[in-house]
Parts: sequence; C-alpha cells; structure tokens
Amino acid sequence: MKLYFASGNDHKRKEMSRLLGGYELVLPKDEGIDFDPEETGTSYIENALIKAEALYSIVHAPVLADDSGLSVDALGGKPGIHSARYGEEDGKKLSSEEKYMLLLKNMEGITDRTAHFVSALCLILSPDRKYIVQETCDGSIALSPSGTTGFGYDPVFFIDEAGMISAELPEGEKDRYSHRGKAARLMKLLLDKENGK
Repeated sequence: MKLYFASGNDHKRKEMSRLLGGYELVLPKDEGIDFDPEETGTSYIENALIKAEALYSIVHAPVLADDSGLSVDALGGKPGIHSARYGEEDGKKLSSEEKYMLLLKNMEGITDRTAHFVSALCLILSPDRKYIVQETCDGSIALSPSGTTGFGYDPVFFIDEAGMISAELPEGEKDRYSHRGKAARLMKLLLDKENGK
C-alpha cells in the first residue's frame, strides 16, 4: 500500500518507513508537489490533522501525517508544538544542534528537568475515514548532549524506560521506547487490518 507522508523531513520518513514496515511512504516532494501548510493548530493532533487534510485535498489518496515535539515541564510545556521552529526569529533557521543547545541554555539552573516527547499521527483513507493516535515517551533533559544516533533533540533527551539518552540508542532499539515508535505500532495495526493482514 502506498501512503503519502505529509512531511518534507527525510529523517522522519526513514524512521516511519522502518516503523510501519511494508508500506511505501512517499513525500510530496518526491512527486514534485509543493507542500508547506501553515500549522495553525494549538495541539499536536490539530497540526497533524491540518497537514493530513491539506495533502489529502491534493492527492485524494491515503495520507499519513505526524506532528511531534518535546514538552519540558519546567518551561510550561515548551518548545511543544513549536519544537521544529524553537528559537527561530525573523525567518532565521537554526540547526538541530543550535536548537538543543538553546534548550540547554534555557534550562540552566533548573533542577526539575522532566520532559516528554509527544507524537500525534493522523491517517486519512477517505474524507470521512480518519484515524488519530497520540503517544508519549517520558524522560528528562540531560545536562549535556551525548550520542550520535537519531535526530532533533535526541542528544539531550534521557529516556526513563531505557535508562539512556535517546541518541545513544541504536535506531531499532530507540523504536521500542520512542513516542513515534509507540504511535506507529498502533497505526500499523489499523493499516494491517485495513489491508487484511
């Protein structure tokens, strides 16, 4: 089954392809589709739905969208739904490293470092058939970055259940604990049922 993945992020596509196993994920850019919807939602679910509906209106075929981020308790849930644009002002883009180093700077002197990753997945099969799954991965913000796997905030996120920083885990191992791993496993059950597996 071919699924359009409402993203421009090759890292996310690679991770989601691994998690869903057996489903072909196509990014809009793969087919020359200009896709950059404005994420105006106030929650991960709202933004996932915005992206999924925007792409479905173009391709009229099964679409999967993800909205995810890092919520830090001591920062009032920030960066939250703005994780991908954290610290960006006046259109200035920051690298992943610049974002997580900014987060560490903003956490200086803070002892409560609890945080969690959130992933909302939205699957649209037809205008009236939509599925939404949201999952979390609990942990805390490390004092310094570590590890070389993963992407985004992984080098500064300590996963409670694994007892390690996310970027220190091999990719397959990280999938067991990650927010996107948990959400994707639930979504795969829906897709498999849809495809008679």
